[in-house]
Amino acid sequence: MASLLLVEDDAELASLIQDYLHKHGFDVQVVGDGPSALSCILGTRPDLVLLDIMLPGLSGLEVCRQVRPHYSAPILMLTALDDDVDQMLGLELGADDYIVKPIKPRLLLSRIRALLRRATLSAADGVNQAGEVFNSPLLHIDLSSRSVVLKGQKVHLSTAEFDLLALLKAEAGQVVTRETIVQHLRGFDYDGLDRSIDRRISRLRRKLKDDPLEPQIIKTVRGKGYLLCLPGGNPTSALSDES
Repeated sequence: MASLLLVEDDAELASLIQDYLHKHGFDVQVVGDGPSALSCILGTRPDLVLLDIMLPGLSGLEVCRQVRPHYSAPILMLTALDDDVDQMLGLELGADDYIVKPIKPRLLLSRIRALLRRATLSAADGVNQAGEVFNSPLLHIDLSSRSVVLKGQKVHLSTAEFDLLALLKAEAGQVVTRETIVQHLRGFDYDGLDRSIDRRISRLRRKLKDDPLEPQIIKTVRGKGYLLCLPGGNPTSALSDES
């Protein structure tokens, strides 16, 4: 049974969501303010966090910002229908996805299952690709440990950020379309309007210290998508890397 943390200060809404998700096989803990969310996320390490933006004590955006360097499991933001800025900012701060209020229960359930499924598949990929390492003079990507090192310094990535980098790495030197990225990360078809992928790319570039004006690691191919460009990079194995 997957453990979920629901952070929502509307007690009635929280109770309805909790009951609905309980009926679909989830263990759901509820907290109603930002500081409690912060301590609970880092203390109990739930499999997924449902995080409202408007919270007493500490906003959901600030909670996301503070926990992301220490917590890599999925975070699903709950936002108001017209809060485009908050939706994008949530993704910038490391949220994996967002869903707008008023919440449609079946859509919420679908998004939760998609995020958990992706996290499970990512962990399985790490086991299946044990020892697979990608090295370049600039960047070291270890798929089995899901770790990234940039110029000798470890880079902290969320599940979604690492999955995005791993997808680009799998097609290194080739363009990966927005359609492919949306389907891979969010589980549905690209509608031509969703800008969340651009935000994710922007955040990943920032963490990799890749100049957004003249990127050297993740390049934009106008009208097509993105490609990972690491001159001198070669996949290798952990054994050959150590030798």
